[in-house]
Amino acid sequence: MTFNDLVKYVTQQFVTYLDQPKQERKQLKQDRKLTEPPVLSRWFGVLPLGFMLMMKKEKNKKGKLKNRK
Repeated sequence: MTFNDLVKYVTQQFVTYLDQPKQERKQLKQDRKLTEPPVLSRWFGVLPLGFMLMMKKEKNKKGKLKNRK
């Protein structure tokens, strides 16, 4: 890809972005935020999720044992 092609592509993307109504741009931005994975899993993968599930499981076990006594 030459520099001219790159400039042409960036210009086209910018113009199409500006041609969209402001409300539509806000809606697209909001949709992207909603479909984005959580920060912990995006940065560190599945390990934080597994750790949180393990901690919840332990917490629930302790809570159930206290209620039995």
